[in-house]
Amino acid sequence: MGSIIETIGNTPLVKLTAFHSNPEVHIYAKMEGNNPAGSVKDRAALNMIRSALERGDISEGSTLIEATSGNTGIALAMIAAMYKVPIELVMPSTSTRERVLTMEAFGAKVILMDSMEASRDYAEEKAQQSNYFMLNQFANEDNYKAHYQTTGPEIWKDTNGQITHFVSAMGTTGTIMGCSRFFKEKNPDIQIIGCQPTDGSSIPGIRRWPQEYLPKIFDASRVDRIIDVDQADATRRTRELVANEGVFVGMSTGGAFHAALQVAHEIDRGVIVFIACDRGDRYLSSELFNV
Repeated sequence: MGSIIETIGNTPLVKLTAFHSNPEVHIYAKMEGNNPAGSVKDRAALNMIRSALERGDISEGSTLIEATSGNTGIALAMIAAMYKVPIELVMPSTSTRERVLTMEAFGAKVILMDSMEASRDYAEEKAQQSNYFMLNQFANEDNYKAHYQTTGPEIWKDTNGQITHFVSAMGTTGTIMGCSRFFKEKNPDIQIIGCQPTDGSSIPGIRRWPQEYLPKIFDASRVDRIIDVDQADATRRTRELVANEGVFVGMSTGGAFHAALQVAHEIDRGVIVFIACDRGDRYLSSELFNV
C-alpha cells in the first residue's frame, strides 16, 4: 500500500491481432494510459521533479514552470501537487479543453499561447526570474533516464528479451532516447524506430521540430529509422484501434501504430512493441472520434 506515485509504471503489454496475418510477427502495445495521470509522461514527470528536489534544485518558495503540449503538463501537475510545489504550465491554445481542465483540477495555473514554440519561449523567459524553476523536459536528462530505468526494463521483461523492434512517437524524445539506451545495451540488433508527422500534418504529442527547437536530449545516432506519418493515417489507425482491438488511445498512438504496421509488413518474423502514449478520453472534444 502506498501513494498514487507508487502506481506509476508496470503498465500492461497488450498483443494486437486484428491487423496482420503473419503468425511469426507479433505486435504489442505498451499501455501507458494506465498510469495514474493517464500517459507515458507520468514516468518522466516523477523522475524530473523528484530528482530536482533531491538535488536541491527546487528551493522553498519556488514555482515550477514548464511548456507542454498536454500530457507532460498533466503529469507534472499531479506530481507537483503530491510534493506540494506550485506549478505554472504554458501550452498552445489549440490544446483540448480536457487537458486544461485536468491540469487546473490538480491545482496548476495554465497559460495559453499561440504555439508550442511560443510556449517554450515564454517559459524560458519566466525561468530567468528568481522565484521560477523550469524543469525543461526538452533538455533534462532525468526525462530519458526515467525510461532507461523503467519503461525499457519492463518491456524487456514482458517480452522475455525477445523484442526485435521498438516504435515510439517523438515529441520531447525522452521515451525513445531512454528506451534506446536500455535496449541497445541488451541487444544492439534491436531496431529503434521513431515517428514524426509529415510536413503539414498536426498530430498531438508528435512533433517535427524546427532545428532551433530540437530537444537537446535528442541524439539522432540512437534512432535507427524515422518514419513520417500523415495526419490522416494517424487518425484512421487511432479509430481502428478503438473499433477493432478495444484500445482507446490518442492520435500519437495511432501514428506510432501506423509505423509499427509498416514495419510488420516488411519483416518475416519479429516482436514489435510500440508505445500507446495516453488515453482517448483526452481527445473527446476534438475531431478525432467524430466519424
